[in-house]
Amino acid sequence: MLLGNLHCLTSVLMVLGVSVAWADTATPVDEGSLGYKIEIGRHERLVKARLPGSVKLAPFKSDGCSGGQSAGWDLLARTFPELARRHGDMPPWQQCCVAHDRAYHAAGGRRADAEASYAARRRADEQLRQCVIRSGEGRASVLMTDYGLSPGQTSALYRSIADVMHRAVRVGGVPCSGLSWRWGFGWPQCN
Repeated sequence: MLLGNLHCLTSVLMVLGVSVAWADTATPVDEGSLGYKIEIGRHERLVKARLPGSVKLAPFKSDGCSGGQSAGWDLLARTFPELARRHGDMPPWQQCCVAHDRAYHAAGGRRADAEASYAARRRADEQLRQCVIRSGEGRASVLMTDYGLSPGQTSALYRSIADVMHRAVRVGGVPCSGLSWRWGFGWPQCN
């Protein structure tokens, strides 16, 4: 109950724009951090769920960018053809989401203990953030030409998108949540 309430509070604070540093990926794993304390038990449950030798990793499949982001972009692109012409049928950072889904699917692999699983998830989330930023760098000249943005504005735009996505996956991607996009979604559901 306490964990659920902490995750709910963290989600609300993040939506309101309040920085919650319980999952700081810029520092090494700190076993005393609030994020670690909240999350490590879920990684332990995931490890137990995949221990039996008969348990197999499901075939990989991706929903693209979770939380309806890819589906919403697709709808907008079909509704507004100009958006699709300028930016594509899917988010420009779609490949980042698929790579992130691959990491989430396997959750560090069968042999990862809870500590390794926790560290692998933090790395995967930071890699997603960095990939989205790089996708913006690759599109900067197009955005500057089409919208008259400065290099600083295009960088700030993609950093903001990357930061919001990073916060969302840190809160919404914990293992053993029952969500289809949870850490370890390729393994059986945790008890």
